[in-house]
Amino acid sequence: MTQLLIHNMAPIMFAALVFFLLLGYPVAFALAANGLVFGVIGVELGLLRWELFQALPERVFGIMANDTLLAIPFFTFMGLILERSGMAEDLLDTIGQLFGPLRGGLAFAVIFVGALLAATTGVVAASVISMGLISLPIMLRYGYDRSLATGVIAASGTLAQIIPPSLVLIVMADQLGRSVGDMYAGALVPGLVLTGLYFGYVLLRTLINPAAAPALPPEARSLRGWKLVTRVVVALVPPLILIFLVLGTIFIGVATPTEGGAMGAAGALILAMINRRLTFPLLRQAMDQTAKLTSFVIFILVGATVFGLVFRGVNGDIWVEELLTALPGGQVGFLIVVNIMVFLLAFFLDFFELAFIIVPL
Repeated sequence: MTQLLIHNMAPIMFAALVFFLLLGYPVAFALAANGLVFGVIGVELGLLRWELFQALPERVFGIMANDTLLAIPFFTFMGLILERSGMAEDLLDTIGQLFGPLRGGLAFAVIFVGALLAATTGVVAASVISMGLISLPIMLRYGYDRSLATGVIAASGTLAQIIPPSLVLIVMADQLGRSVGDMYAGALVPGLVLTGLYFGYVLLRTLINPAAAPALPPEARSLRGWKLVTRVVVALVPPLILIFLVLGTIFIGVATPTEGGAMGAAGALILAMINRRLTFPLLRQAMDQTAKLTSFVIFILVGATVFGLVFRGVNGDIWVEELLTALPGGQVGFLIVVNIMVFLLAFFLDFFELAFIIVPL
């Protein structure tokens, strides 16, 4: 029995983690507790030495001193300020008026604004919540198909995960040991392609079933001519300037992602002040949410570090490597299996948990 446990420590450890996650335990504590418990078991079985745990304090301090992760609170704060200051509402109203005469115009507006918000906020929840609250009632009022309306909002909201500046890409860069700028450059084209596919889907739906996404009636289109042009310029120019401040400076090498995030946060505050929407309650809410999300990410990373240290100590990395290299189909088979695994785990895990568990494996 003891020999069986020694030879299968890594798969048992991983199965225990999945079991506790399915029970609903917080991911950070499930990771850390599994690491510590199996670490003690490993020492008792002679697989590990107590000295292994001396590496933990240094690893935790390394997480806290990581400059790359400093971009997370900046981008989170920027997104929350922009969302709560009503920029999303102004954009949706303006772009909705612009696309209004087209069949599916409101759906096109939601996708366009979703991509624009993704390039300025990087926070998925901010995009989905703001667009859902604002655009869904309007789309349903004008006779949009319920499944199309909700699907467009949910899909365009997730663009914040791939279009820079994305918190997801910052975490991935940290886990993969690559620069955030490289991750941003690599994700830009796929993000734009995904946006184009969303546009194409809505266009196809309107051609097949025009009643699913009717054009806005003339009485709903209150802005026309130069008034509409002026409104579009006023609503679009500030976010585009902010996008250049954040992404442009990172891509041309003038600023690091952390510095770009700091400029973005400052820019969001300035925009909110210009629109006379910056209040102390808004500032406090944004700071509270930023602190919560940043703590959430750091705690998961600390838990993942504890789990990863013990998992590698019991040769878990070798077990995973042998498991994946034995898959049929070579690299293609490996990619298919990993994608299926991520797809299934994403039903009950957030991306941060996936990044800290799956990517290191």
